[in-house]
Amino acid sequence: MQSRKLDALISTHWPDTVIATTTDLARKGLGDRALTQAVRSGKLIRLRRGAYIRTHDWRQRKPWEHELLRIQAHHSNASRRSVYSHASAALLHGCSPWNSGSSVHVTTPFSPAQASSGDDVIAHGGLLEPWEIVELQATWPRPVRVTSLERTVIDCARTMDLEPAVVIADQALRRGADQGLLQDYVDSGRITRGVRRVRRVLEAMDARSESVGETRTRLLLRKLGIQDAILQLSVDTPLGQYRGDFGWKDPRVILEFDGRAKYFDYAPTDEVIFNERRREKELVEAGWEIIRIEWDHLSRPWDVERKVKSALERRPYERRKPAVPLLGSNGTAGWQRVRRADGA
Repeated sequence: MQSRKLDALISTHWPDTVIATTTDLARKGLGDRALTQAVRSGKLIRLRRGAYIRTHDWRQRKPWEHELLRIQAHHSNASRRSVYSHASAALLHGCSPWNSGSSVHVTTPFSPAQASSGDDVIAHGGLLEPWEIVELQATWPRPVRVTSLERTVIDCARTMDLEPAVVIADQALRRGADQGLLQDYVDSGRITRGVRRVRRVLEAMDARSESVGETRTRLLLRKLGIQDAILQLSVDTPLGQYRGDFGWKDPRVILEFDGRAKYFDYAPTDEVIFNERRREKELVEAGWEIIRIEWDHLSRPWDVERKVKSALERRPYERRKPAVPLLGSNGTAGWQRVRRADGA
């Protein structure tokens, strides 16, 4: 089949959905032969057995949307007994897992053979209480069953490394996860496997971190032994309030993580950036030092340690002081930076 003819066939016969199953496409007149040719020519992507997406639709999506599309592809022909759990449940609850892989996670009452689940699925066997299962309306028509927000945090804490597990826990708290219920999983003895991992995550989580990068930065500061940082530190300036991701009042240091636009579909407007920079200038004039780190810095902890510790170790009087007019011995005005009474 010619390329143009195949393009026209896909365009006119594709159903009104992003993901299409083999059954959906057969009803529209796209049989196995056409699907095989479309995949080989790169016009379609086969996400899993029986589920396809047009290549241009896939390429237009953000990386984190790809994970949801994989879940949708699985859900299009999955057993209704399956409940999405772990990182997949976190995604469906609106959290943004980090470094959790691309596999779809499901929990079933029995221990399924991995071969029967598919290469793209990690199947967990385990009994869930009725209150640990909730039904969510996803971006596709059919509702999905997922583990509750609290059970999702616990499952991730038991099976993930500390950093990605805390990333999910922080976001879950911001989305309303009940801290008392989370602690009860440990105190009641309901879970036994991985309980030490869970305790570490519950001790480390903090709802004040507003992004994946802020959570990772907070954990890195703790690992480096840099203490006493105030999360979401607010400082008043003549141009309005400035809020820093992390701050230390006494040495007047603010640490900002600049990575939101890269990880999330968010970018500040030019006006927001302009006003923020003006407030930063006021802070610098008042003796504050602002440190900025990005995603790459998190993989080079020695750079972060050097930047932050060198700033914190400086005395307030070593910082930039506001200039004040002074009269020289000859009566002419001169300028000198002086130390204020408050040590700035």
